[in-house]
Amino acid sequence: MNDYFLLPMASLSFPNIDPILVQIGPLAVHWYGIGYIVGILFAWWYAKRLVTNTRLWPDGVLPMKPIDLDDFIVWAAAGVVLGGRTGYVLFYDLKRYIDHPADILAIWQGGMSFHGGLLGVILAMTLFSLKRGIRTWSLFDVVAAGVPVGLGLVRVANFVNAELWGRVTDVSWGVVFCNERILQAQTQCPAGTLPRHPSQLYEALLEGVVLFLVLRFLTHSRLKLKTPRFVGGAFICGYGLSRIFVEFFREPDQQLGYLLGGWLTMGMVLSLPMVLAGIWAMATAKQIAQPQPA
Repeated sequence: MNDYFLLPMASLSFPNIDPILVQIGPLAVHWYGIGYIVGILFAWWYAKRLVTNTRLWPDGVLPMKPIDLDDFIVWAAAGVVLGGRTGYVLFYDLKRYIDHPADILAIWQGGMSFHGGLLGVILAMTLFSLKRGIRTWSLFDVVAAGVPVGLGLVRVANFVNAELWGRVTDVSWGVVFCNERILQAQTQCPAGTLPRHPSQLYEALLEGVVLFLVLRFLTHSRLKLKTPRFVGGAFICGYGLSRIFVEFFREPDQQLGYLLGGWLTMGMVLSLPMVLAGIWAMATAKQIAQPQPA
């Protein structure tokens, strides 16, 4: 008998959700793509609300115009896609893409790196702010404040896609990443038939919900947008800490495995500098100087 039917009663079966939301002929709209689009649009909308709220800025002086963010959204999308794809190629599967360079352009097959996407957006923000004469760190702060929502949505989409699953576990909420749809598409379930941590949902909770609420507290209760670099630093540090924590429950990428001693992963290696950079940004952030009366 297939061991799919001999699982502990405490485990949860993977839901039968199609990764494709809508398909018309060859055109398919995936939940994963929707997560990116909604995340970018939310961050744009939320950033516009922040830059029009005079209470959040020193003396009510707004750091930029809403139209600046309207123009920046194209730069941000390009940074996310180009940076995310480049980061995945370089950090996670370089050998494969050296052997098959044409696959680099096949982004519909999956393969995006958050760390690469972050570097791409930072580059886009730096160039855009210099072009428009905007404080780079203030742009970073308002964009970072809304990013966690998109991160959470994309992690939920990872769960729907039955990818980036967690390590084998015996906890009562362990999920078997296998269902009839997966079995029909493949001869076997890539994750096997043992319960695993739903690490995608752990990340969605920490990187999405918790991190957004922390940044919301900093922007609206502590008024940290008056201190350029602090909110951006909190985002960088918060993501790094969340990712490192979840990596203890997440199965490492098959082509990489563990990097040291059976516990260190590429996600940890890339996230540690983020934690240090975030701490530096918060520690050195200074409130915008108030003009002295004549």
